[in-house]
Amino acid sequence: MRQLVYFVATSADGFIAGPAGQFDFFPMQGDHVTAQAAELPETLPAHVRQAFGIPFRPGRFDTVLMGRKTLEPARAAGLLEPYAPLETFVFTRSEPAARHGALHITSRDPLQVVRELKQRPGQDLWLCGGAQLAAALLPELDELVLKVNPVLAGDGIRLLDMGFSPRQLELRAMRRFESGVSWLTFRVGPPL
Repeated sequence: MRQLVYFVATSADGFIAGPAGQFDFFPMQGDHVTAQAAELPETLPAHVRQAFGIPFRPGRFDTVLMGRKTLEPARAAGLLEPYAPLETFVFTRSEPAARHGALHITSRDPLQVVRELKQRPGQDLWLCGGAQLAAALLPELDELVLKVNPVLAGDGIRLLDMGFSPRQLELRAMRRFESGVSWLTFRVGPPL
């Protein structure tokens, strides 16, 4: 069965973006970026792959899920399908349902959509971002891969936007890069 994986950059103090959605304080160069480009090129936006001459090739993920706020920087840059050709689901209650190529804008229940996607054949599902969406999808989250950056943000958008709800995590792998970034891979367990 397909797995739902939250693969996301975070500051050392648990913020995935600044208060206004900024993410430019994360290091954008270094061996961690080279590793991501080589191993998970589909997780780089299409315009970044194109700029660096990284061809698209099928990888671990064939579907990406995000909240509307996560899509906003791409929209502001005029990108309608930032992760093309991945099938992309954008969850929002503030816009009507729409489809643009492989991008689906939907107000459907994210849990229901993910449960349906998990039943279909295909590769794993990548939860790209959105603290509210991540919290809503926690019951279906199988793996958490944190790209922990050597930065303290102090404030901003947390990894998960939810109340107190502890869950067991099992550390599966830890990878340290010369850039100071670490990738921590956890198996997500049941609520405590």
